[in-house]
Amino acid sequence: MSTLTALKEIFNRDLNKLKKEISLYQHEPALWIIEANIANTAGNLCLHLVGNLNTFIGAQLGNSGYVRHRDLEFSLKDVPREELLQKIEDTINVVDKTLVSLSEDKLSEEYPIVVFDGKTTTAYMLLHLATHLGYHLGQINYHRRLLDK
Repeated sequence: MSTLTALKEIFNRDLNKLKKEISLYQHEPALWIIEANIANTAGNLCLHLVGNLNTFIGAQLGNSGYVRHRDLEFSLKDVPREELLQKIEDTINVVDKTLVSLSEDKLSEEYPIVVFDGKTTTAYMLLHLATHLGYHLGQINYHRRLLDK
């Protein structure tokens, strides 16, 4: 299996898990609960993941034209669940379309913008984005199990 095929499968798997997690909330308002030491709501983490992937995969690698409003990812509240699910579905399509259009050679090329302390390869950035998605997906899972009462 090629690296791009593996990345495509991982992003697809985890974005579909994100849809499932958001769907599993029994009480839609619980998506927006902040309690004790839990700093971010599931809804805001969902918006953050959508913004992140649409920016760093869709806009930077797929020329989608997406414009990120990162502050809104954490300040918006009470976005309807159906809208969150549609945003995830749209992101699945953008990520899939972009990764399908890339060649394996592109992975070893320099990522178009500097995101960290220095330049990285496209492969490094895609691996970072996949682990970032998994990290926040786990947070959403715990948020749901702790606060969806």
